[in-house]
Amino acid sequence: MAISKARKDELVAQYSELIEQSEAIFLTNYQGMSVKKIDSLRDEVVKAEGAFHVTKNTLLKIALEKAEFDVPEELLQGQLATGFALSEAPTLAKALVDYAKKEDAFELVGGFMGSDYLQADGVEALAKLPSLDQLRGQIVGLISAPARNVASVVASGVRQVVNVVDAYAKKEEDGE
Repeated sequence: MAISKARKDELVAQYSELIEQSEAIFLTNYQGMSVKKIDSLRDEVVKAEGAFHVTKNTLLKIALEKAEFDVPEELLQGQLATGFALSEAPTLAKALVDYAKKEDAFELVGGFMGSDYLQADGVEALAKLPSLDQLRGQIVGLISAPARNVASVVASGVRQVVNVVDAYAKKEEDGE
């Protein structure tokens, strides 16, 4: 069914806004999936702080070109849905990759990180990266390890001095 020019303009504006807000954009083929499965995928995407929309290829291409993305012709083929990473790109990529592993009818086509084009294997590699919270934890661990070691060495030295003084004190008590 044909859509009106006003609706097309509205969709292009919506896609453009999502592209502008996104760290990354992931294109997926959902041909053969039921509405129920697409809704469960949307729930996973929302948990990953993203948005997931069934998109019109020509209108998405217009929005991507407006945002100055270099769009390969073969990318926008078939029934596509687009995942928009509104927060962390690796988190959304992981959610989509995990869903593709359990749903045969769902496949990653590619995407964009910033303005760089990613093929499906690039999206899978991105999914393997740790989240921002995991990276922060690793950095805190790296920073705090030397401080713990210094504190341990200082405490050990103080304990040794206390033990020596205590031994002299006991010796003096025994000698009197």
